[in-house]
Amino acid sequence: MHTETLQLHNSDGRKLQDFIPIEPRKVRLYCCGPTVYDYAHIGNLRAYTHWDILRRTLTLFDYQVKHVMNITDVGHLSDNADSGEDKMLESARRQEMSVWEIADFYTKAFFKDIERMNILLPHIACRATEHIPEMIELVQRLIERKLAYVESGNVYFDTAKYPEYGRMALIGKQNLQHGSRVDIDENKHNPLDFVLWFTKGKFEHQAMLWDSPWGRGYPGWHLECSAMSTKYLGERIDIHTGGVDHIQVHHTNEIAQSEGVLGHRWVNYWIHNEFLIMKNQKLSKSEGEIITLQSLCDMGFHPLDYRYFILGGHYRTQLIYSQESLENARMARKSLNHRVGSLKEDIEARKTGGGVNSETGDSNFANTVNAVTGSKDDFGHSGTARIKSFRAALGEDMNTPRALAELWLLLKDRNTSPEQKLSTVLEMDKVFGLDLANISVENSEKLNGELNELLDRRQRARKAGDWTTADQIRDTLLKLGWKVSDRPSGPKLEKL
Repeated sequence: MHTETLQLHNSDGRKLQDFIPIEPRKVRLYCCGPTVYDYAHIGNLRAYTHWDILRRTLTLFDYQVKHVMNITDVGHLSDNADSGEDKMLESARRQEMSVWEIADFYTKAFFKDIERMNILLPHIACRATEHIPEMIELVQRLIERKLAYVESGNVYFDTAKYPEYGRMALIGKQNLQHGSRVDIDENKHNPLDFVLWFTKGKFEHQAMLWDSPWGRGYPGWHLECSAMSTKYLGERIDIHTGGVDHIQVHHTNEIAQSEGVLGHRWVNYWIHNEFLIMKNQKLSKSEGEIITLQSLCDMGFHPLDYRYFILGGHYRTQLIYSQESLENARMARKSLNHRVGSLKEDIEARKTGGGVNSETGDSNFANTVNAVTGSKDDFGHSGTARIKSFRAALGEDMNTPRALAELWLLLKDRNTSPEQKLSTVLEMDKVFGLDLANISVENSEKLNGELNELLDRRQRARKAGDWTTADQIRDTLLKLGWKVSDRPSGPKLEKL
């Protein structure tokens, strides 16, 4: 068993902490899922990729993870603080579909994107519409504990009755003026109070409605995560994730209603990811046209190119998106695939005393991979050192840029055998999720052809005196991990 420490930055306290689970070697993980009124944009997918890395890292550190994620298929208002228009209703009206059809369509689209990004599916994906009774029960318990009140048919959480309200968000209640954070709702006793249950009386055109003790209506958005997480993970949760935009309102309200009902600390570690930035602002559906994963595919990128790009930034730092940065990620991933393919070729050649078996083609590579990864700790001296450094990087609050650097250092190490390199690379990829185990000889040969073509183009440019083009191709080859040496006998490529 590995003994390294895993440290995570806890938003509840704003500091790096050693991860200590509630139950030894087991982790209860809850991740805020999508609101299914539109396609997920690439900023959303950045978040889900990081939580995938979190889950994979926990597994690497020998924890058994139970992963639960909600699907918000109940109408969610366009403002987190109980105001604005219903997003699903607006989407249904625009697309001339029912809200139920909208929810079903975009839920399926979301999971298709998740699959293409090689993100592990949650063990439980719970839909809000299927857990209305649990939400109603939670509201009833809050009323019984005098932490909620009914006003004009709506049920509100009484923040004045919960002294720790705003703990994680560092909200200073004493200086808050009425209406400064939310639109004024005259039914509220306090401007920070939030709706637990809306009735038909306030939203006449709401499409999704359920019977409740307070009238026919629907739950507040914050309610669903509290109800579903406790149902599937119990009254104490190890890790709850979400975006930084959830801290101020959504997660603050979740904490209040959950701890108000339970009477104790609910979540031990709150982990939040930063935004994907484009043109000096966060990528958001509310900003207009969005970039989806399919948009990137239509531009010729593979979903794993985007995953590689995400790995290059720490989850707690803003990541600036541009087509150029994605191009660089694509070239780096292509070079990575080539190197892994070359390792497999070298291993097979050493086994057979020659090249690829013409009769079996690439089929031997599955056996090769199995042969060199039979033992988790059989990495050789250099491989073991790299795995240790790799784990240390992930143990420091999931430092994926540093972990990725360890992968490249290993590949460039001339003192490590192909077998040791491949076994170590594939162990690392259990966290990276770049599907390196399935890289084939064909992939490697294809890139060899592309490299030779670039080299030929550079030679033609040099002969024509087109030094700008020649330098650009040289820089492209460098980004792919190859150095060009110009010799009297002709140019030669060397792996960096």
